[in-house]
Amino acid sequence: MASRGVASVLGGGTAGAGFPRDASAVELLDWDRLVVEGPGGHVYQSRAWAAERAKLGWRSLHVMVDADHGALVLLRPFPIIGGGSAYIPRGPIVDTTDPLDGGDAAARRLAVLTDWLRGRGVAVIATDAEVPAADAAYGRALRSSGWAPIPEIQPSRHRVSIALARDTDDDAVRAGVAKSTRQRIAAAERDALVVQRYDTAGWPDVAPLFSRPTRSLGEALGSFATLLEQTGERLGFTFGPRGVFLDWWTAAHAAGLLVYLEANDPEAPDRTLGGLILYRHGGRLSTVHSGDAQGVRDTHPGVMHLLRWRAIQLAIREGCTEMDLGGVDVAPDHREPQEGEPMAGLYEHKRSFGATWVEMTGAHERILSSWRYAAGRVAARLARVARTGRP
Repeated sequence: MASRGVASVLGGGTAGAGFPRDASAVELLDWDRLVVEGPGGHVYQSRAWAAERAKLGWRSLHVMVDADHGALVLLRPFPIIGGGSAYIPRGPIVDTTDPLDGGDAAARRLAVLTDWLRGRGVAVIATDAEVPAADAAYGRALRSSGWAPIPEIQPSRHRVSIALARDTDDDAVRAGVAKSTRQRIAAAERDALVVQRYDTAGWPDVAPLFSRPTRSLGEALGSFATLLEQTGERLGFTFGPRGVFLDWWTAAHAAGLLVYLEANDPEAPDRTLGGLILYRHGGRLSTVHSGDAQGVRDTHPGVMHLLRWRAIQLAIREGCTEMDLGGVDVAPDHREPQEGEPMAGLYEHKRSFGATWVEMTGAHERILSSWRYAAGRVAARLARVARTGRP
């Protein structure tokens, strides 16, 4: 049962007798259906993500907040003093399509979970649930109960998305695509560019939109990782560590949570022109990483247009309600790019598909024990110095 404190500030929030609690073995078998596949679900709440984070030293808690809602919580134990910090990656999830699940209701569930984690010695909690800023009640409830905005934990806060009707089709969505983008897609199709699809779940047929993979997943993802590294060198950002990303991509692909689309030149099938990694979750496909090879925009200017259009077509065939084209906002302000700014070109590219800017509430932090949090940071730093010899 939740104690008084955060829950009482929000006007209640107890989840009922026996909750919150650790998920049972039976509930774990159904975990991804609960927190990934349903409305508002996210890949970073999955069992696969928990397993990959465990390789990097995180401990995972699969918590049943109530009979209908679960939350993956990642813990970093404090050495020596005990307790630790907690992160709820892209959670707890919120079904923003359900008027009974947004705002105060979602904040009350977080309050219950917060009190439960406090009882387990957690000194500080971070959450970056994907809740639109338009749901003002959620943000107000967080801040009124002691949560404070923090820098984003993931690269982007907001996203650029296309809403898809349940009964839509290619023609209906194409009507909202800018003429210049339609022309580039058509040119890429005339050039017979091949789009290979690496996928273990979802819509099974590939022809005529996709070709079946001609090499192993490991070879394809390794090639894409190299492409991202080269893009980073050109544009001044760092991609990596490579091995961590490759391990995660492979695990997510095996779980049916990740789709990799790769564009190839029909005259040089082993040459990767561009790639697109998508997450499958919450009734949507989400763009996570994209990149094209140096010089491709001159020789094959429609490569990325074709890849994004194929992703949209896949989302349509899977009955998705949203095609998330990913974020274009950058730290520290995470605002909508303006003309002349570095991300403005990418923003216009995504908007040309009929996408709109969706502002999200963003990451928040709640310090539950100031002294333990401060002492834990010192202890963690000393342990790191002892282990690595570096501060």
